[in-house]
Amino acid sequence: MGRASRAVAFSKVSVKSQTVLPAMVRERLGIAAGDRLRYIIEDDVVRIEKAGPELQEDPFATFTEWSSPEDDEAFADL
Repeated sequence: MGRASRAVAFSKVSVKSQTVLPAMVRERLGIAAGDRLRYIIEDDVVRIEKAGPELQEDPFATFTEWSSPEDDEAFADL
């Protein structure tokens, strides 16, 4: 079994809680502008991954304007 490679990179957090992913991280994960990230939080460790296509925008999100309690009641018998 191959040995896992390990590297360390640093970045600062701005006053707006923003940071820039170091080039080494972007290259390793294949991240480009517009890509989405997934943060996996376990105890005091956070893992960052490139989000797959399953986490892309919900195509039905535009229909949330009809998801009120009144709509639920009106369409309850359907």
